[in-house]
Amino acid sequence: MVVKFMAFTLVGAISTLVHYSILYALVERFAFNPVWGSGYGALAGLIISYALNYSLTFKSEQSHIQTLPKFALIASLGFCLNIVLMALLTPHLYYLYAQVLTTGVVLIWNFLANSFWTFKNERS
Repeated sequence: MVVKFMAFTLVGAISTLVHYSILYALVERFAFNPVWGSGYGALAGLIISYALNYSLTFKSEQSHIQTLPKFALIASLGFCLNIVLMALLTPHLYYLYAQVLTTGVVLIWNFLANSFWTFKNERS
């Protein structure tokens, strides 16, 4: 479980880099609302996250028909959690600080939910 969490965290770092890059670009270059910028960034990060977690973290042998809907549901709930936390935190914190706190909460949610539901039948 520790090795999987480390791999999940590495994949998450890559996905988060994409997420934050899009967030920053949309807010700073295109004057997007930080909540919506975060949402678009999260969406791009989720696509990368699924592909890398499926093949690297969990080394899934299940079909995408089995895993993708579950991953999408977990990701959708994580996406909603991201939006809610950003909406709650940005009035009180600089948007990048709010995103760091939000990312930590969503990371834990996503790892546990995907470990115990999406990819639960995978080998360690």
